[in-house]
Amino acid sequence: MTARPVFCVLATLLATVSPVIAQTKQAGKAPELTLNAAGYYEAPAANVLVFSNWYDGLFADSKISGVEIIQQGERIATNGDVRLSATPGQWDAIGRLIDRKVDAATGAITVTLEYPDYKWQYRVRSEKRGGAVAVSVILDQPVPAALAGKAGFNLEFLPTAYFHHSYMADDATGTFPIYPADTMVATPDRNAASGRAEGPGAEPTAIAKGTRFVLAPEDPARRVTIRSTAEVQLFDGRNQAQNGWFVLRSLLPAGRTGTVLEWTIQPNSVPGWLRPPVIAHSQLGYTPDARKVATIELDRNDRRTLPARLLRVGADGSMTPIRTAPAKRWGEYLRYTYLQLDFSAVRQPGTYVLEYGATRTAPFRIAADAYAGAWHPTLDVYFPVAMDHMFVNEGYRVWHGDAHRDDARQAPVNHEHIDLYAQGPTTDTKFKPGEHIPGLAVGGWFDAGDYDIRTQSQYQVIRSLADSWERWRPTRDTTAIDWTRRKTEMHVPDGTPDLVQQIRHGTLQLIAQFDAVGHAIHGIVEPDVAQYTHLGDASTKTDGLIYDPTLKLGEEKGGRSGTPDDRWAFTTKASALNYGSIAGLAAASRALADVDPALSKKALDIATRTWAEEQSHAPDLYQHGNTTGGPLEAEQFSAAVELLRSTRDPRYAAAVQSLWPAMEKRFAFTLRDAVAAIPFMPPTYREGMVPAVRAYAATTAAAAKANPFGVPITTGGWAGSGTVLGTALNVYALHTAFPEIMPADAVFRGLEFLVGHHPASDISFVSGVGTVSKEVAYGNNRADFSFIAGGVVPGVLIVKPDLPENHEDWPFFWGENEYVIPEGAMWIELALAAQDLANRSAGPKSTATVRAGAVR
Repeated sequence: MTARPVFCVLATLLATVSPVIAQTKQAGKAPELTLNAAGYYEAPAANVLVFSNWYDGLFADSKISGVEIIQQGERIATNGDVRLSATPGQWDAIGRLIDRKVDAATGAITVTLEYPDYKWQYRVRSEKRGGAVAVSVILDQPVPAALAGKAGFNLEFLPTAYFHHSYMADDATGTFPIYPADTMVATPDRNAASGRAEGPGAEPTAIAKGTRFVLAPEDPARRVTIRSTAEVQLFDGRNQAQNGWFVLRSLLPAGRTGTVLEWTIQPNSVPGWLRPPVIAHSQLGYTPDARKVATIELDRNDRRTLPARLLRVGADGSMTPIRTAPAKRWGEYLRYTYLQLDFSAVRQPGTYVLEYGATRTAPFRIAADAYAGAWHPTLDVYFPVAMDHMFVNEGYRVWHGDAHRDDARQAPVNHEHIDLYAQGPTTDTKFKPGEHIPGLAVGGWFDAGDYDIRTQSQYQVIRSLADSWERWRPTRDTTAIDWTRRKTEMHVPDGTPDLVQQIRHGTLQLIAQFDAVGHAIHGIVEPDVAQYTHLGDASTKTDGLIYDPTLKLGEEKGGRSGTPDDRWAFTTKASALNYGSIAGLAAASRALADVDPALSKKALDIATRTWAEEQSHAPDLYQHGNTTGGPLEAEQFSAAVELLRSTRDPRYAAAVQSLWPAMEKRFAFTLRDAVAAIPFMPPTYREGMVPAVRAYAATTAAAAKANPFGVPITTGGWAGSGTVLGTALNVYALHTAFPEIMPADAVFRGLEFLVGHHPASDISFVSGVGTVSKEVAYGNNRADFSFIAGGVVPGVLIVKPDLPENHEDWPFFWGENEYVIPEGAMWIELALAAQDLANRSAGPKSTATVRAGAVR
């Protein structure tokens, strides 16, 4: 979260110290928890959630499930449930939720779960007990013999919440370690159970034991007391994985039924505590003509009337109040109350801060070029770092060596893999399972905070970058790329626009797939969890040598290796992927026409040939996870539009027209493609689009009123920056084509949301963009608690039912903090679109100057 000045911290302390003293004097009289209408236990400054959230299975354990504790606005504990090891990892088994029943009259919540592989069910029941919640594990059948000594009730505590804090275990005391260094015990079956590579595993030993634990007794914001009917052990999960948490655990007894374990969990309630206000605003600032609205987020119990002020920063450090209308109450959203301060009338360029009571923001600008260059870190840093199959250097720093020179082996058939990859009943190639597929070790970007090449992401990025190139021709050149030497040098120009070079890099991988196997593949991913979870230099993840099964493990001979660490290629045919790749290749052919005519021609040849092939037979409908393309008709429509833009061939115009009725039904997801086709279609095509445009404009306007930020805020397990970006780009496309129907204001609301105008904090979700931005994120350097400039994180995750969350202290929440390449490309588009609109608003006199700075 954004750091607050000292005086703000002091004000917060003053607001909390008196209630703490009062509570201490009333020993044993903690405020009673109540079960509120939202279905969780609540007392002043303390909440206990019992299975309000459940992990959705998309990417295994995501630290949002079971019993959870929120204190003073921060979620500090999660995953309270029966687990099968002391420190379970992301890929370890977790119980399946069967049902959750809430008894509002008694304040009890009963949840039924099961481990289906063991045909074993259990219940977790919670009930109010004064200022605590009693959580019981109830068994109708004993713990299965296979799970005896393994099944236990765990509750996980966020490590960064307890750094520099102490604990008490009965009469013993200790402090939480900053870095894990516990004695480990070998467990031969540990890796097999979690799906990791072959070889022995290990479990940490307990840090402390007792039947009564007090965590952080010295800190009202972190103090939690737990009493148990059985011994509780404290473990540090970071001994096994950097994303591990502190875990309290009690083993379930063997051979017993009924209530076999009870924990009394007492969070620390502080009557009168108020969460400090957050002033959400654009960390980039605003152009003079822009609408300028700051949203002040308040604790729902905060009844104070404090002044909201805009201050102009002087060269001498002076803070001059600027007259604005008073802040107005917006209302309630989720668990907070909101005010809004509209300072749109302030147009004078300069540096400003916002203030509400004792809370003051970081400085931001009002300037004609407020958005200019906002996309530079993404193109200059994020995309070069994401380049696979390249040595990437930045000054004195090597980001990674030439990775995955040994790509790739044919994946085994009938195999469901990690990270939503799977192979069908045949390879759909000439290669046998495990056989090396030549030619794939070129181009492409690491998909996200991990290192796989997801084809669907590749062609999405190519198309997005190509659109930016065709609309605005940004000639910025700060990266030298040498594909012959497989080397990227950042901050060194080489005479070719960087945007076009990135398009070329992605195109090389798409073309390589068609050259190697004749069709688009799902992607290339690590063979096991141990490699998948690799952090650090990507070139150290494999030995770079093609696997040769005739060699012994570890043996190297003739440039080959007996170590089967090569990534796997998943190759089952999927027409949706083929069509998506056709669209990417057709778009790339236009962008590359001047800098690489041969590659441009090859890309278009593959696209037209593959279209003809797909049209000649029934579609291949294989689907799995999110790696086999989008909806078939939508991908086909995209391909037809891009081929039409590249060739002007009337056959593709006919395909666009025939597919349009289906696209109209899913207009929100396909409208940018539909709009892109307008210049190449007859006038009746645009006319036929008008009803859908009007409906979308009405829906967008209605959605803008649903929350104080005026953008769609999603509630799934992956936060919604991508949805916000997509909506803003949709509006830009429609405003450009239908200005009489679609206003442009939603474009700026989307940009402002990404750079600070959002719930929970005022931090920019684009690392390195804006005064205060994400500096702890889920990139492949997350173990360093660091960031990659220009990366875009998912943003605000709604922890159900009502907590907006984005952690700046713990990078391992991938649903909040993981960079992915499509959002990076969309951010480049949106930043350029916003500057384009600002230029139009500013008028012709200033447009040329600002535009030159924006696109160079």
